[in-house]
Amino acid sequence: MQGNNQEIRFGTDGWRGVIGDNYTFKNLKILAQAVADYLGPDKKAAVGFDTRFMSGCFAEIVAEIFKNNGIRVVLSDRPVPTPTLSFAVKKRGMDLGIMITASHNPSEYNGFKIKTASGGAASPEITREVESRLGRTPVKETPHQDGRIDKVDLVSDYVKFIRGYIDLKKIARKKFKVLVDAMYGSGNSFVAPILKGTDIKVEFMRNTINPSFGGRRPEPVEENLEDLKSRVKKEKFDLGIALDGDADRIAAVAGDGTFIHPQKILGLLALHLHQDRGWPGGIVKTICGSNMIDNIASYLKVKLYETPVGFKYISTLMETEDIVAGGEEAGGMGVKGYIPERDGTMAGLLLVEMMAWRNKDILKILNEMEKQFGRYYYLRQDLRLNRKIELKKENLPGELLGRKVVAVKDYDGIKLISQDGDWLMFRGSGTEPIMRVYVEAASLPKARKLLELGRKTIS
Repeated sequence: MQGNNQEIRFGTDGWRGVIGDNYTFKNLKILAQAVADYLGPDKKAAVGFDTRFMSGCFAEIVAEIFKNNGIRVVLSDRPVPTPTLSFAVKKRGMDLGIMITASHNPSEYNGFKIKTASGGAASPEITREVESRLGRTPVKETPHQDGRIDKVDLVSDYVKFIRGYIDLKKIARKKFKVLVDAMYGSGNSFVAPILKGTDIKVEFMRNTINPSFGGRRPEPVEENLEDLKSRVKKEKFDLGIALDGDADRIAAVAGDGTFIHPQKILGLLALHLHQDRGWPGGIVKTICGSNMIDNIASYLKVKLYETPVGFKYISTLMETEDIVAGGEEAGGMGVKGYIPERDGTMAGLLLVEMMAWRNKDILKILNEMEKQFGRYYYLRQDLRLNRKIELKKENLPGELLGRKVVAVKDYDGIKLISQDGDWLMFRGSGTEPIMRVYVEAASLPKARKLLELGRKTIS
């Protein structure tokens, strides 16, 4: 079977493509064969899928190619969050996992994520090796005598583990009201069985299957969460939790409708695990992470790590270093004592636990954190491109709003840092024809002006 191997390239988190364009049965089979060649026969793999159009069918195709290569496959019997698949890989002693999902991308996309035996994201070395094998051998269409597919429930073990991880005794008698927005993704209603037996009242919205995601991309950014903010405030919920399409990312809403950016969620998780649970360990942020995380790490006297964008880099650190919490600006949060993977459901439940530990509502905890470690205004805008843009440091501003640029980081995109700590960053998307512009400043007006400067620079 021949295909255009140039159409299959791994980005920040897996391969993604437009269904029926480059995301086709043919290309998916070629990729599955390359992964099978990388893995080798007599190995074990788990395959999961989300709620996107035909995701279940695509997962069955991948499982079939693996079986034809002598690989024993565990295939999920229903749509699941990516962290559920990742946990199953580690729990069941599999050699590798595949998740069919395009995460937060628009509904016309689907994707293919590779998970390692630890449950973490595949490193760039692994994805490059898989790419190098594309089309080398013909796709095996004939069943192998040693191959097998078992369709199983991956959810039960996942729910059981999180019930053991979260301090249910601490939260059991709290009367919190929590609203979960699944954004029509595979996060569904899994929080309910985890909180079973507690007095916490949990309700759900957008937790049905809708492959069009209601006309919006399933990304938990503020502009997509107006309904969640409104309901939380109007119906007096203590906390709103939003999950992305495959439930590995999170954003949150406080009781008064205040949007809690993922950058702040990472700070809250680090403080909770370190101060309340007493867990040691460093903190990981990406190059576009908030200055507040630096301040928190300094106060806690723990090591701060900074990585390129992409949870695979955080995942690698969580496997090799003592990390209490790591997170990316898009909402992927990983925590100690779990798989080296992000999980929006786990992060949301830890916010509930933090409220119980401190006996305060999340808004008060958030305000106290910002008062101690600084309030930063973080904005991002995605600019869709109609042509390729090559950014060069020498063509970028030497000043940011009249303040001299004193540092430039260019190991992933280009980040300009001014003498007062404000910064402006440009980074092309790894999955779409988009230039992302990030800014952070100590005031909202300055942040907006920096964002406008970034837009003008690109245009």
